Amino acid sequence: MLQDRLNEVEERIQRAAAKAGRRRDEITLVAITKVFPASVIQDAWALGLRDFGENYVQEFESKHPEVASLDGARFHFVGHLQSNKARRAAELFHVIETVDAPKVARRLDEAGRPLEVMIEVKLSGEPSKSGADPAKLPELLEALRASRNLRLIGLMTMPPWSDEPEVSRPYFQRLRRLAEEYRLPHLSMGMSHDFEAAIEEGATHIRVGTALFGSRKHA
Repeated sequence: MLQDRLNEVEERIQRAAAKAGRRRDEITLVAITKVFPASVIQDAWALGLRDFGENYVQEFESKHPEVASLDGARFHFVGHLQSNKARRAAELFHVIETVDAPKVARRLDEAGRPLEVMIEVKLSGEPSKSGADPAKLPELLEALRASRNLRLIGLMTMPPWSDEPEVSRPYFQRLRRLAEEYRLPHLSMGMSHDFEAAIEEGATHIRVGTALFGSRKHA
């Protein structure tokens, strides 16, 4: 049951926060609902969840009519954003966590809608991973701060996959140091298998799907 899984995730968050000497209200649980129907978002909202993450603009576009009226719901885009999809993403989402190029930032800004954004930083050498090279952050920060409609709130990263949470920790530590260097308050890092380590390293947003909804069944 979703309620049981939510309780388990909540207990894990609270334990990790206590271990790190942090308050629970410093951490936003973003429920990752990609591949699941709109009814799953509705069920999770009914249990008190308010932040939801999606990876694909087109997929969420089909769900949006059924969830747009959920009071207090905030939708985060957490997938790779192509510049030609940026305008539609700006219309559908409240937070874009994966800005990785000035062109994407400009396209989002041109949509004319106030948005919170994060920069996705690529800290691993994996070809499959998206994100901005840390060396390019100054250029990207300049583009975002010159925008009229975008409010830069932090950084996001996706470490290499591993069943062992400690493998992720150095990536979380490096993202935290970058956020401190550029004086950005929020860190989106950590997923179902490693979010405790992320919380211990300063995550303000954790992206949890499998631990809440089970394995995804792709069509």
